[in-house]
Amino acid sequence: MDVRVTLKKNYEFRRLYYKGKTAVTPYLVVYSMKTGRGANRVGYTVSTKLGKAVVRNRARRRLREVYRLNADKLISGVDMVIVARSACVTADFAKIEKAFMHACGELGLIKGERK
Repeated sequence: MDVRVTLKKNYEFRRLYYKGKTAVTPYLVVYSMKTGRGANRVGYTVSTKLGKAVVRNRARRRLREVYRLNADKLISGVDMVIVARSACVTADFAKIEKAFMHACGELGLIKGERK
């Protein structure tokens, strides 16, 4: 799918934090909630505690790429927020990707898997 829909509004993020399901890994946290829409909507959060803007933007780019590469493996109709943790800054890309897929598996977001 070429078109990526992102979460941008504060209330959309807060709704997921309070009402969504959570999966925690050493590298990232995934909050998700099924919406029934046709497409997935994704938001990314990187705290200022992780470093200066260059570091945060790199972490955000890596999270976006992890999602982009694995979006076709996920079910549709889900809102999701991916939050970077401090280990994400220094981790290998493969470890972040594995952690993301593990979190999605815990939440039952992978196609063909039932939770």
